[in-house]
Amino acid sequence: MKAVVQDAYGIAPDDVLRVADIAKPTIGDDEILVRVAAAGVDRGTWHVMTGLPYAIRLAGFGVRTPKAPNPGRSLAGTVESVGGHVTEFSTGDEVYGTCDGSFAEYAGAEARKLALKPANLTFEQAAAVPISAPTALQALSDKAKVQPGQKVLIIGASGGVGTYAVQIAKAFGAEVTAVCSTGKIDLVRSLGADHVIDYTREDLADGEHRYDAILDIGGNRRLSHLRHALAPKGTLVIVGGETGGRWFGGFDRSLRAVLLSPFVSQTLAMLTSSENSADLRVVGDLIESGAVKPAIERVYSLGEVPAAILHISEGHARGKVVIAVEDHGRVA
Repeated sequence: MKAVVQDAYGIAPDDVLRVADIAKPTIGDDEILVRVAAAGVDRGTWHVMTGLPYAIRLAGFGVRTPKAPNPGRSLAGTVESVGGHVTEFSTGDEVYGTCDGSFAEYAGAEARKLALKPANLTFEQAAAVPISAPTALQALSDKAKVQPGQKVLIIGASGGVGTYAVQIAKAFGAEVTAVCSTGKIDLVRSLGADHVIDYTREDLADGEHRYDAILDIGGNRRLSHLRHALAPKGTLVIVGGETGGRWFGGFDRSLRAVLLSPFVSQTLAMLTSSENSADLRVVGDLIESGAVKPAIERVYSLGEVPAAILHISEGHARGKVVIAVEDHGRVA
């Protein structure tokens, strides 16, 4: 099969990624072989490719060299074969979910990290859902515990996780204020945001507005600044961070939030997202109901994976970026 291959960590996608012919993956009893139609790209793809911050290497992605054949982690496609213990999927099922090495014509995935693809999505649209949408769901539901009528501030609303967070928070009945740059205001408004703050012109912590929940997605703002915008009993959820540190990359800020939380009236939390089929099914129901839709900016080919990752890493993306794997087409 054709696949993107990575042998070493590096910060320049063109230097460490190439397309090659390699053997199809073999699967275990609890795994599924998926014929990949499309794969998603997000900020996490860059982290897996670079091995930065270094803590990610200790989290199971490979200390000296990458464990996975390529940094792709989300996919949509068709079940080619199933392991001996798999009973919930059959050959020919259209699925989406997470795996290691999704930038390839075939990928092996654990059954517990897949779900049936929403019927109203193309494969390309479905590939934009895993990782980003469940992360948004877990932040809003499990951590912030958002209720109807609450005021929710979403920082980083125009990115992969943020575009889903705006829609899911609205589906929960919240009043949503989205934070983004000038050029992305139209996008977040189209997703249903009630209010938009242009962070290049306005201060989200102006002292006039307080929020029941704040999601800080991939940000680097000081905790004191965020707390100033949070209601006295509100909840701050830090979803990643991009401070540029080579060792922790923003995790230290998340840790400080958790350590401070017991000593203040507000709840300060960090999200460690999990990949599971249950949340994919919840998101799928929201998508099939029409409450949530993928916001895809651009589709690249398999040979353009380096360009797609570079685009994401430079912060230019408006929503999600997707890889259409060659020879499978754009199947509805």
